[in-house]
Amino acid sequence: MQRIVVLAGGIGGARFLRGLKAAAPDAEITVIGNTGDDIHLFGLKVCPDLDTVMYTLGGGIHEEQGWGRADETFTVKEELAAYGVGPEWFGLGDRDFATHIVRTQMIGAGYPLSAVTEALCTRWQPGVRLLPMTDDRVETHVVIETGDGDRRAVHFQEYWVRLRASVPARAVVPVGAEQSKPAPGVLDAIAGADVILFPPSNPVVSIGTILAVPGIREAVAGAGVPVVGLSPIVGNAPVRGMADKVLAAVGVEATAAAVARHYGQGLLDGWLVDTVDSAAVAEVEEAGIRCRAVPLMMTDVGAAAAMAREALALAAEVQA
Repeated sequence: MQRIVVLAGGIGGARFLRGLKAAAPDAEITVIGNTGDDIHLFGLKVCPDLDTVMYTLGGGIHEEQGWGRADETFTVKEELAAYGVGPEWFGLGDRDFATHIVRTQMIGAGYPLSAVTEALCTRWQPGVRLLPMTDDRVETHVVIETGDGDRRAVHFQEYWVRLRASVPARAVVPVGAEQSKPAPGVLDAIAGADVILFPPSNPVVSIGTILAVPGIREAVAGAGVPVVGLSPIVGNAPVRGMADKVLAAVGVEATAAAVARHYGQGLLDGWLVDTVDSAAVAEVEEAGIRCRAVPLMMTDVGAAAAMAREALALAAEVQA
């Protein structure tokens, strides 16, 4: 049985994983999920990326949005707003609230996030082993410029959801990452993998945050198996979201080749770019990373499965 480890953020990672499951139905898939987007709201611990993977693979996701629950209602949010309790800009639905209540109760009872995630997945049966990158509290903050020329740090969710990345980002800081350690099972999964994949998730605030947990980058680099990534940048623009804004904050161009170099030789063995970026293949290969141009738009599960097959084929080619 092939053992595949995937470092994943939210929507892009979850949709790729759905394709990977279709492409490799017999594989043992372990997902190391980003928790840097986690936020405490209304006294509850919210884990957007873990939940997006869980809901997507478990059949409960709002397909059009790519996040949140299907058939959602917002009565609790409306009642909180009537009491003047915010923030109103973060749209937690009633079904989603239940997940966060259960998670917060379990953490309050002393269970680590990894055990809580396993318990939540018992309901959803995502068909993968979903591990948080760490049980420790890590929160991604973004240093932004305010209108008066000053700078201040805000939680990534405020920058992404409330501000819609409309103000310049000058730095991205995974607060607490340096003091954190990988969750139980993470390093063992990487050490036992046959292939490691970076889906088209945000390279800075999703996969980059996972790699910021001490020991994970080193484990991936030293695993001795093919590490293959798929570009989240197509035609010099993010497929979705505002990855170009946070790439600029860390001094990386929003191009498929620049993101490959950002991950770097020594970590990345193979890189897939979209066919519109085929000119980047030679540039990436000059950096010592095997590169192929294939369709990278996840228009449906079939397209995502084709991408996953291409990633696994490139991994086999690298290993040969």
